[in-house]
Amino acid sequence: MYKILIADDHPLFREAIINVIQNSFAGCETLETEDLDSALEIAQNEEELDLILLDLNMPGMNGLNGLITLRNDLPTVPVVIVSAEEDKQIVLQAITYGAVGFITKSSPRDQMTDALQQILAGNVYLPSDIIRASQPDNRRTQRKDENQIPPELLSSLTRRQLLVLERMSKGESNKQIAYNLNIAETTVKAHVSAILRKLGVHNRIQAVLSAGNIDFNEYLKR
Repeated sequence: MYKILIADDHPLFREAIINVIQNSFAGCETLETEDLDSALEIAQNEEELDLILLDLNMPGMNGLNGLITLRNDLPTVPVVIVSAEEDKQIVLQAITYGAVGFITKSSPRDQMTDALQQILAGNVYLPSDIIRASQPDNRRTQRKDENQIPPELLSSLTRRQLLVLERMSKGESNKQIAYNLNIAETTVKAHVSAILRKLGVHNRIQAVLSAGNIDFNEYLKR
């Protein structure tokens, strides 16, 4: 079964997340630590570590620098940020710097379970409520982000591909997209590949970052 390292300086939260893990993944082995240095040491000495749940603000982290250090030292071990932080840009930066997911500590138990299931299945998890949140500026007058997809590229997508991209931008996994659009998961994967090719991006994360502020209703009216 899975072996998961929980790196967080709050004992009560470690206890809570361990309880979620043990109730959802029978036989899962959990390890605990409370700072970045010991997290690095444990991860380097543990064989077959499947996942690290990393608190963004524990001792030694220095913000996202701790994530970068961990990814550089242990590039093959997936890392998920677990934090009270709910700023959209921090979430997106964490994914850009190599995290495979971002779980907010305010998430309900069922949402945490679903997030862990998606991540352990090989998917990237993004908190859909934060990703959907608009910036303070009005959507229509909002300045274009440097990662924004050019309109002509979006126009090259079929209606079904737009629907898939819209759900990707909400943090849904391929399985969730297949269920919500009533299509096969293999069809979703084919659409995702076509979307990446047409938009000229290399992976799902780049597509999600680029699609963050798109008004899909405008394109789906076609």
